[in-house]
Amino acid sequence: MVLTLSTSHIAGMALTLLIITLVGIYAGSKVKTAQDFSSGGRRAGAVLVAGTIMGTLMGGASTIGTAQLAFKYGFCAWWFTLGAGIACAVIGLGLASKIHAGSADTMPGYLVNTYGESIGPISSVFSSTGIFLNIVAQGLAAVALLTSMFHMSPVLAAGISVLLVLAYVFFGGVWGTGLVGVAKSGLLYLATILCGVLAYKMVGGWTGLTDSFPPYPWFSLFGRSFNEDFAAGFSLLVGVLSTQTYFQAVFAAQSLAKARAGALISAVLIPPLGIGGILVGLYMRANFPATPSDQVLPVFITNNLPPFLAGVFLAALLIAVIGTWAGLTLGVSTMLTRDIYKRFIRARADDQEILLMQRIFILLVSILVVIFLAGNLGSMILSWSFLSMGLRGCTILFPFLGAAFFPRFVKPLAGIAAAIVGPLVDLIWHNLYPRGLDPLYPGLLAALLAMLVISLFSRRKPETIPRGK
Repeated sequence: MVLTLSTSHIAGMALTLLIITLVGIYAGSKVKTAQDFSSGGRRAGAVLVAGTIMGTLMGGASTIGTAQLAFKYGFCAWWFTLGAGIACAVIGLGLASKIHAGSADTMPGYLVNTYGESIGPISSVFSSTGIFLNIVAQGLAAVALLTSMFHMSPVLAAGISVLLVLAYVFFGGVWGTGLVGVAKSGLLYLATILCGVLAYKMVGGWTGLTDSFPPYPWFSLFGRSFNEDFAAGFSLLVGVLSTQTYFQAVFAAQSLAKARAGALISAVLIPPLGIGGILVGLYMRANFPATPSDQVLPVFITNNLPPFLAGVFLAALLIAVIGTWAGLTLGVSTMLTRDIYKRFIRARADDQEILLMQRIFILLVSILVVIFLAGNLGSMILSWSFLSMGLRGCTILFPFLGAAFFPRFVKPLAGIAAAIVGPLVDLIWHNLYPRGLDPLYPGLLAALLAMLVISLFSRRKPETIPRGK
């Protein structure tokens, strides 16, 4: 199937992009200070919290990437949205109170309160590296979408994507990603539900699916292998719990009740999103197996929906990719600005300087993504996302849980060691044994052992006991 856009397609896309752009401009008008930019002035309600979380998680991986993986392997593609939903439930039911009650608006800043200044730059660097890998995944999705629609060069597609990212987050911060997240999430939900139902009917329902595919691997959650697919789902759990963007969304809530409600709304709504992409991927595999895997979803939308509506949904898909890219970039820029620039370079920087530097970091990260994409075109989108989540989890998860629940037991050296050893073992294992045990397991085990052994056998100096704990 070849993707060809008509005038009606373009009209639907243009109208949708215009409306969302106006939402972004309105969001930008709310930003007066650096605090507004990074945490929305802590005025976010439950819908805005959910919009920020879903606006980041519902991106290229959960849509284009899920359809791509389903096209190749089937239902194991559900792990991204299923794992993300489970993680949001854990935040809402167990961690929101710890995050919202804290005084730090960044994950590394939260850790510093328990483990001391040294863990700030360490966790920021490794977490930013992990988040950057997911930004690359969004870049791959954006390039695939734009090149399939407009037959442009990948470099031009990447450049246009960066401009769109800057438009939605450069001036809006949390307000931009949150409000745009609410708008795009509604459109994206409508698109995936409609496409999923349509694909299910067109393939002949459950009978058609079972006639077209054998039970294994196509209808198994472990179609690639238990090792690979369970690690994929587990990486989403630990990765979301360890990511600045979601921490920031909860911290920005008006109250703990709003924070919990926003996280739980996300937990309920995110998993069904993957089913639509899976059904589209299976339909396309059964009927058009020669389709490039990263173009499965946009090709289906263009060729099977009324042109104007298809244009609206393609624009929503583009916004989903750009919104996730923007939200992740916001998280990286916040950590680099507050946990490195403010702490170690310009401790006396005023509010306006911090706001300027955060925007500069956003620009630099976006440019670096374009450069990085040039050498990785055609790779699997979800592979980058799973690797990203695992690296973040190996860095942050156990130091964060220790600081949140056992601040008097964990030692500063233990948290620092875990934040170094965990991601290093993850990266080394990934490079030494690319086809063996998933690197998430040894990385997490190394971090946990570092936390436990050092906390048990080292002494804490009296003055390092966290105040108020």
